[in-house]
Amino acid sequence: QVQLVESGGGSVQAGGSLRLSCAASGYASGNYCMGWFRQAPGKKRERVATIDSDGTTSYRDSVKGRFTISQDNAKNTLYLQMNSLKPEDTAIYYCAADRTKWKVWLGDADYWGQGTQVTVSS
Repeated sequence: QVQLVESGGGSVQAGGSLRLSCAASGYASGNYCMGWFRQAPGKKRERVATIDSDGTTSYRDSVKGRFTISQDNAKNTLYLQMNSLKPEDTAIYYCAADRTKWKVWLGDADYWGQGTQVTVSS
């Protein structure tokens, strides 16, 4: 059974950093496209960053230069390093995985974690 478990969320002041982790089990994460999404209260879920099985990464414009997505295939773990955090980054962050890249890009991945809260205060 595929499971994704996020951790690393918390509360920080603007300008601070957090590193989110997503531990995958039940499959080899290196064979999947994976992504980080977030959803703020009253807003739609949005794609933050993705990493393909070949290591190609993508980011939404508002996080480029501040966030870095990476994965450790040996540990089956996905990461999101978040630096220079802003109050508008406040949201629940979810990781997602699917064998098909476009399903992750469209937010229609087969597998999702339960989410971890990130709160950035000004």
